[in-house]
Amino acid sequence: MSYIWMAVIGFVVGLIARAILPGTQSLGIILTAVLGIAGSFLAGFAGRALGWYTEGQPVGLIASVIGAILLLFIVSKLKGPSSS
Repeated sequence: MSYIWMAVIGFVVGLIARAILPGTQSLGIILTAVLGIAGSFLAGFAGRALGWYTEGQPVGLIASVIGAILLLFIVSKLKGPSSS
């Protein structure tokens, strides 16, 4: 059941990150959820490395959104300019 919640929260975090970052991102629903989940993991890893979180402590929603925004920015730079 925790994986289902992680996917749902990851999807919401991905949607929030897409809404905050300016410009258009041509990502589907699956990639949005993956981006949010990966952002949460990135925020958790960075937070533990910097001493903000301890092992087993859940990452906050704001930190997850920041991680997802960072990943979305990186993905948009790797994709290059869109042809639309």
